[in-house]
Amino acid sequence: MKISTKGRYALASAIIMARHYDGQKYITLTSIADELGLSKIYMEHVFSLLRRENVVLAVKGAGGGYRLAYPPSQLTVFEILFAAENSMFGPTEETVSQTAGNIESVMQKYVFDYLDDNIHSILRQITLENLLSQADKKEESF
Repeated sequence: MKISTKGRYALASAIIMARHYDGQKYITLTSIADELGLSKIYMEHVFSLLRRENVVLAVKGAGGGYRLAYPPSQLTVFEILFAAENSMFGPTEETVSQTAGNIESVMQKYVFDYLDDNIHSILRQITLENLLSQADKKEESF
């Protein structure tokens, strides 16, 4: 499974926001982009996707910025990746349904549906809180 840079940046940004989460405080896009060493313009695109799927909330003006829409314990990797690149979670395209429908249905049921179900299940089990905890442990060991 290949996750695009957009999905990876969305996830990294969410971990940074989880680190600063208190339910009230907003963090600027500039500070997130700076911490990740990324372009603010690119991050604006990523955050528009996260905002559209209600992963983050935004406030404009002085004291504004972004914050997670839910506590880190309630946001999963699935929700973040789905927001950033939902085409990754779309249905598998049929390839041989016209010429070999029985093969197509077997591939769909026993390979593609099985993979999708298991990937979704795993990604729904990993919360931002889990990732933040692991990131903090790694940081302590440096």
